[in-house]
Amino acid sequence: MTVTTVPTVLTARALLLDMDGTLVNSDAVVERIWRRWAEQHGLDGDEVMKVVHGRQGHASMAVLLPDRPMEQNHADNARMLAEETADTDGVVAIPGAGEFLASLRGLPHALVTSADAPLSAARMAAAGLGLPDVRVTAECVGASKPDPEGFLKGAAELGVDPADCIVFEDSAAGIAAGRAAGMRVVGVGARADFHEPDVVVRDLTQVKVEGGADGTIRLYVQ
Repeated sequence: MTVTTVPTVLTARALLLDMDGTLVNSDAVVERIWRRWAEQHGLDGDEVMKVVHGRQGHASMAVLLPDRPMEQNHADNARMLAEETADTDGVVAIPGAGEFLASLRGLPHALVTSADAPLSAARMAAAGLGLPDVRVTAECVGASKPDPEGFLKGAAELGVDPADCIVFEDSAAGIAAGRAAGMRVVGVGARADFHEPDVVVRDLTQVKVEGGADGTIRLYVQ
């Protein structure tokens, strides 16, 4: 799927937004933390980076070290979440994210992220972005993306049928989760382009939002 050049109009009743790679560029931190972890475990850093985007940390570890006890993965995950929360160097907003979130005020939307609540708050603050009122973080679900649980929970909390939701995502795991939830997916950034979302944009400057009197949300995607 290539970046659209002719405006596309999508309609929905709610939007479900990933954070890392979609609203916030945290790649610098993710690279630092996960390449260090890869070196500690004798793994190829480039191969590790292909897995970790979009998933909760313990789920990534289970893929990368399938024979390791999950208790160790959860322990590593807790430690790394604390490190990531304290390290916001290089965390910035995706272009257009501030304006995009401002345009959603009063419209049904939720943050659905594999980060936990402290990490999501730290990264959104570092990027100068406000947190949506409805948030589904790592603590809220029993299964990580690509499982659809988070997106389905977000739709339920907003009181909107999954088929009437549009997901904004950047990663393979996130796009798969949105599809598994029965939702349409707008891919954000170059990473998303490899996983064939319904539409892909370079960044959020290419998306305009309009709320209708009938409760519909119209997205104009350039």
